Amino acid sequence: MPSLSRVLAALLLCSVFVAQASGQAKITYPMLMSLHPVAAQVGQTSEHEVSARYNLYGAYQVLVTGTGVTGEIVADEKKAEPGKKPTVNKMKIRFTVAPDAQPGVRDVRIATPQGVSTLAQLVIVRDPVVVEEKANDTAEQAQAITVPATVCGTIEKAEDVDFYRFSVSAGTALSFHVQSGRLQDKIHDLQQHADPILTLRSANGSTLAASDNYYFADPFLRYRFEHDGEYLLEIRDVRYQGNAEWRYSIEISDRPFVTNVFPLGISRGEESKVELVGFQLPEVPVSTVSLPAEVPEGPMVVGVPMGDSVTNPVPVYASSLPAVIESAEDNNTIETAQTITFPAGISGRIEREADVDYYAFEAKKGEAFSFEVVARRLQSELDSNLRILNDKGAPLTENDDARVGRLTYADSWIENWKAPADGKYFLEIRDLHLRGGAEYTYYVRATAAQPYFTLTLDTDKTLLAPGTGGVIFARVERKNGFTGEIQLAVEGLLPGVTASCGRILADGQDGCILLEAASDAPMGVANLRVTGTATWTPPEGGEPIELTATAVPLQEIYFPGGGRGHFPVEMHTLSVNEPMDLLKVEISEDAVTLKPGESKTIDITITRAEGFDQNVTLDLLYRHLGGVFGDSLPKGVTIDEKSSKTLLTKGESKGSITLKAAADAKPVSDQQVAVMANVSVNFVMKMTYAARPLRVSVAAP
Repeated sequence: MPSLSRVLAALLLCSVFVAQASGQAKITYPMLMSLHPVAAQVGQTSEHEVSARYNLYGAYQVLVTGTGVTGEIVADEKKAEPGKKPTVNKMKIRFTVAPDAQPGVRDVRIATPQGVSTLAQLVIVRDPVVVEEKANDTAEQAQAITVPATVCGTIEKAEDVDFYRFSVSAGTALSFHVQSGRLQDKIHDLQQHADPILTLRSANGSTLAASDNYYFADPFLRYRFEHDGEYLLEIRDVRYQGNAEWRYSIEISDRPFVTNVFPLGISRGEESKVELVGFQLPEVPVSTVSLPAEVPEGPMVVGVPMGDSVTNPVPVYASSLPAVIESAEDNNTIETAQTITFPAGISGRIEREADVDYYAFEAKKGEAFSFEVVARRLQSELDSNLRILNDKGAPLTENDDARVGRLTYADSWIENWKAPADGKYFLEIRDLHLRGGAEYTYYVRATAAQPYFTLTLDTDKTLLAPGTGGVIFARVERKNGFTGEIQLAVEGLLPGVTASCGRILADGQDGCILLEAASDAPMGVANLRVTGTATWTPPEGGEPIELTATAVPLQEIYFPGGGRGHFPVEMHTLSVNEPMDLLKVEISEDAVTLKPGESKTIDITITRAEGFDQNVTLDLLYRHLGGVFGDSLPKGVTIDEKSSKTLLTKGESKGSITLKAAADAKPVSDQQVAVMANVSVNFVMKMTYAARPLRVSVAAP
């Protein structure tokens, strides 16, 4: 029998569902669900259908990450009736891919008068794209294709199994690369993802090879055919589930397929010799990679030169650190450990089962170091385990999985480790399960632990209408002893849009940027860049050092059961739209000064669009189900919920929020705070409108 607390929690959750459902927005941004076909060929122009929740009507621009790919809206023939806007959930987009466009995955976004959309993903491929025919659910109905090709289809229903039939000559070698589950990580409202399994069969149905999870949930097969003849390729969800938005791309190629390069770390501004790892490679699988000196440090995807062409997209790490390559000699014991000095970018490989690599370094007592493994994030098979040992081989610290931003990866990261004494130490790296092989490559950033910070943006879009305001919340993660204040800044604003950039206080984790569109601001769309700057003074003295960071936008994700998650993306997009459900949010005062223990009330007035009478929630925090995702209030200042009126129902336009300073609240001057009016889109997502900046101060006692 469930406990009383569980019953009450369930009833509370249901009541929240009901309250939100009764207050849904009439005007909201479209949520892209999929593109079909999900792949486009280099050097070609092709039409694709985009599927969305909410309204795509009036779409006027397509944004695509990277270079060499452009999109345009294919004119919609639906006409608006007087006073009524048609609802468009599907529309055509025409993509043009330049002959020299980099193959790989691109993010796609659509601008509409209702607001800029969430993201979909498009795969750029080299071979002709073949689209699934509907009647291919049995081996007898298998769709005939000619290889090489990229097959695009959908696991559209429960127990759906798609079959393709092709002919090859004896000795032919093919790779079969599926992208499906990975394409759904950034889909805003697709709560369950595909988990495809790929099976290669003979003409009579015998299984020749199969693959389930190779690149995360996606399969990859490589096979050399011994006999002429016809063969079958089968794809389905491993659980026999289906969804009309579960698109897939299967790149079937007879070209070499590179899974990794060694070394994994590539020095910027230099030509680096690399060994190619993969399938159907040249007899001497060696090439060179040259990265421009100005590319940002970090993971990137490149095509590696191979003869007169380039390989499929291969992930590498663009490094600014002095390169250290694992020596060909045995470094599998602490007695034979390879010596390193700091800083170093170590490229190595766990070549075989039970292989363990050791690197020796000297440290003085109190010196601090960080060791970050980048492997699984770059398509390596390695699930790393990292340890630091003393001079006798005894472990001092270790790490398995690392949290990077809001995601956890199967890469290890030991941060800000301090040497307990002068002496010699060893860095040990191995596969957690003691596996190994050519694809178990790694890159380790070995550096002195210097203070720095990272920034993330809670969402990937900000929607405005003429005369309205919006907010961008930035969250800091401070590293290696940095404790300072951070000033935010934004670049790339649209005409008619102004920004008030706040700060993240030294004892806070969030700050906000408030945007406002002028009453005559034209409709438009642009990608923004948010940065933060801070000053750090070394404790031992010396000149202050300026620290900077560029914020990573996060796409909000609707998790099953109503949770709110995030996935990093490449663009935060600002749009100015047609008038929305709220025309203005106004506050009674621009600045509030609180004495410790004192409370003050801010009156808030909203102006509703004609006909909009749904619930509106007022807040100073961006939150969901008890989780706070944006809070720029000074520490010790809270909302007095009992004294506030934050729920405006059935056309109400006036509310209030009471701020209270704790008795021990510390002095703060002019901290920028966002006063928000939220209108529910669904149980998780909101349309957020913001008033002009509110400055909150706490006076000295």
